[in-house]
Amino acid sequence: MSSTFLLNMIKQVKSIAEAGMVYNAENYDAERYEELRQIALEMMSVLSQKDVEVLEDFFLPVEDYPTPKVDVRALILNKKKEILMVKEQIDGKWTIPGGWAEIGMTASESIVKEVHEEAGFTVRPVRLLAVLDKKCHQHPPEAYYLYKMVFYCEIQDGDFDPNFDIQAVDWFPLNALPELSTDRILESQLQLLCGLMEKENGVYFD
Repeated sequence: MSSTFLLNMIKQVKSIAEAGMVYNAENYDAERYEELRQIALEMMSVLSQKDVEVLEDFFLPVEDYPTPKVDVRALILNKKKEILMVKEQIDGKWTIPGGWAEIGMTASESIVKEVHEEAGFTVRPVRLLAVLDKKCHQHPPEAYYLYKMVFYCEIQDGDFDPNFDIQAVDWFPLNALPELSTDRILESQLQLLCGLMEKENGVYFD
């Protein structure tokens, strides 16, 4: 049994406990749900090698039914079919532009904002290519349960202008990718996304 599988199971236990805490706050089950959540955090602590106190600070207080977080990403190609990529400040590795979806913005509005902030380009989202569940792909373990929405976007104007979170912006062919930030994107996913571009209405999920 892999650590990734165990981590996903722990996330499910934690989410069940948190849902119970939200909907049973006034009855005798509340204490049991809190204990179950604490057990899940302790198990997560063992797998992630982070102190329980750190994990407690990492997660916001539970006030509503827990749901997956959403990451939006943009696949942008030039005339040579090269992929626009940004180099993350946090790990010095490369990914396609994107980040957390913003509350109050549609998913497409969020990706327009992210690309402009990270790379300096104004883009037009053309179509949704994929909704990726991170548990179904070989990403490093992560505390959050996460969906990734990837849009194909076309550049309208602008030029390379990375923000403080980004070290560099550049174009790369699919057969000569730089070292990838695998928490954010995988080579197999880029191959999948570029393959979907060859299909008129191709959309991938999970």
